[in-house]
Amino acid sequence: MHLPHHRKDLPVPSLPSSAATFSAADDPWIDTRTGPCYSQRGLRGLFLNAHTIDDLALPHPPAASALLRIATAITARITGLDDPELTASQWNALRRTCLQQGRFDPDAVHAYFDQHAWDVFDLVRPWLQEPALRTQCDHSSGINAFVPGRPAGNNLAWFSPHGHHTAEPVPTAEALQILLTHHYYGRSGQCTPRTVDGVTTGRQNSGPLRSSISFHPLGRTLHETLLAGVPAFTGDEQLPGADACPWEETAPSPQLPSALVSWPGRLLTGQSQHAILLVPGSGGRTVTDAYLTWATKGPKEPEEAEEPTEPETSTDPYLSYRFITERKSVARRRTKNRADASRAWWRELDTLVLAPDEHGTYVRPAVFDTLNDLPEELRRSLRIRVHGFDQDGKVIDRQWYTAITPPLLNWTQEHDPVKAQRIAECCREAEQTAQRLATVTRKAWKTATHSGTSKTSKTTWANKALARYWPKAETVFWRLLDEPETDAPTAFAAAAAAALREVTEAARIRHNSAAHAVAHAVKALHRRRRPSAPRKTA
Repeated sequence: MHLPHHRKDLPVPSLPSSAATFSAADDPWIDTRTGPCYSQRGLRGLFLNAHTIDDLALPHPPAASALLRIATAITARITGLDDPELTASQWNALRRTCLQQGRFDPDAVHAYFDQHAWDVFDLVRPWLQEPALRTQCDHSSGINAFVPGRPAGNNLAWFSPHGHHTAEPVPTAEALQILLTHHYYGRSGQCTPRTVDGVTTGRQNSGPLRSSISFHPLGRTLHETLLAGVPAFTGDEQLPGADACPWEETAPSPQLPSALVSWPGRLLTGQSQHAILLVPGSGGRTVTDAYLTWATKGPKEPEEAEEPTEPETSTDPYLSYRFITERKSVARRRTKNRADASRAWWRELDTLVLAPDEHGTYVRPAVFDTLNDLPEELRRSLRIRVHGFDQDGKVIDRQWYTAITPPLLNWTQEHDPVKAQRIAECCREAEQTAQRLATVTRKAWKTATHSGTSKTSKTTWANKALARYWPKAETVFWRLLDEPETDAPTAFAAAAAAALREVTEAARIRHNSAAHAVAHAVKALHRRRRPSAPRKTA
């Protein structure tokens, strides 16, 4: 995803023709699923038919996670749940009323979408884009730099036929989903230079959700999903009329990082660090080129920083956080939990079910604080959609993933404290056993091979044993939830010992030293250790 260098032989994109149109509200671009049937809709159709749609079906989890935030902000607008003057009881009562109606009010939906501009290729106000980039950038970034996975700049085309001279257009429906991914998960570092107020710079900050894992409530219909996902207002005050989504503003402009992150529009849709402008093909059915540069004026991120520091007011309601009390800077003590494609979602379950604790070091997503007020029938059926994007803090995109949990709100500490504590205990024991497995396995390897280099041991038995252990641990975890009398440390130790024996079977047959070393390691795994303090989770 490196941006191409400026080339004199690259054509300068011309102004789009007035015939190039594509409405984000009315043209189909959002993949949805109803039973076994799949279809595409625009945003207006998404809300008019939300009660008949089972779920979104976007192929890329980062785009789906971004779209859920945009759709949630629109939900708050058309239902009146964005009124900061409502008390908590009034807000909950209004949401219950909206749920009982069974669908979004068609008149409110039409009124909202008729009020704002949604044309993706509008010359003055293109949706989620900045038209000024045509003059503020002396060249475009190229379609290959815009589309993830394509080689751009000096990158070699290892797995793609695309190059500077084979830049294939992208269907506009696909380009809009890529646009959302850049706005929320975009890279940092060098970008196409942009000149604003006489100052030219070519560096951008990473997107607000980069390298994060999101947890979204998932109802039986999209109507329930969107209403359950609306976060409640938790601030002290909000200026009337000050909150606006990007498409609700009269004109875009480079934002200052110190600007108030208001609720819910700017909180969910207005924190992008990237400015983008799409260049349409004939009729607007495709995108042939793109500008991709910085959107926020402010201090550059430290070169060594893995992820940007977020102001306290910008806590995303769908992310879990942890507090690092050792850090001197109060602003950097809270950090979002990073997405890890190798980490199964159930390992985060203790964070999701335990109630807030003022002494805790982990904070569950803020949207969970409102789910207990949903009607019981919905609350019992509500599942959680997990969207993760495993990235580094700067430019490398490793892997995205998604998962759906079983209904788990009845396991929360507010409803079943015994179950919640059992979940926390099992998560804690699973992690501690994994650490113990890695330690004893490295020691066994060094003993068996008479090796004193710990770096070598990390690439042998230990990694293989952990890879075998975690699937076994998940099976043990779910069994332990149904067997509260079973000792968790013993069960996980047995899983770890089985994993170790499997990966060392050949070595134990060939070498007595390996057999003895593994036997000692297995004994160490089963040795009773002092009970540790419960993991404090907020």
